[in-house]
Amino acid sequence: MATALQKIGKGIAYTGTGILGAVALYLGTSFILSRIPVGTRTPPTEGAIEAFILSNGVHTDIVLPVRTSQIDWSEFIPYTDTPASDTTMRYVGFGWGDKGFYLDTPTWADLKVSTAFEAMFWLSSSAMHTTFYHEPSEGPDCVRIYLKPADYARLIEFIKNSFRYDAQGRVQHITGHSYGRYDAFYEAKRVYNLFYTCNTWANDGLKVANQKAALWTLFDSGIFYQYR
Repeated sequence: MATALQKIGKGIAYTGTGILGAVALYLGTSFILSRIPVGTRTPPTEGAIEAFILSNGVHTDIVLPVRTSQIDWSEFIPYTDTPASDTTMRYVGFGWGDKGFYLDTPTWADLKVSTAFEAMFWLSSSAMHTTFYHEPSEGPDCVRIYLKPADYARLIEFIKNSFRYDAQGRVQHITGHSYGRYDAFYEAKRVYNLFYTCNTWANDGLKVANQKAALWTLFDSGIFYQYR
């Protein structure tokens, strides 16, 4: 009996050590790759589109002007999908993430174990989160960037391709959900997982737009580290 218990104890110890090692490798790799920069920060030039990178401490959004010569986002994402329906808002932020995580976890304090488990292991669907702003304020969690028209065109396609559409080709509004009066949620493509998070999506968007970004990141800190 003692020998059997010892074997069980060793098995549990080995399993625990293996799990801790895997977590350490996962986080360590994320940290290292998030510190490796790719791309360059575009200087303000004539014709550049002014945009922002914004974090709420959990999710990173890419914030763009509602209207430019290239696109009117209010025709794609109607103001009327938000509780306020405020047409004076001049910017709109886009974020992608796990649907359950987005709808149930506006802050880390709201995180549930079940939500995190489903998100990490490909067991949930995804959503796009859009938020209208007058103009974001620069600070530790908000960085102003400038996009060349050709780079902005690629970013537009990247964002559009992240939405899931109905049979009529329209975005699918998730009704009854918002963090406040100026935001809305929509069905999205792809599946959130251990290796592709909301911040990975935003980082990929910056890469598509030839902006400064991390080689790979899971967290918003990996993106904002590049803009210190």
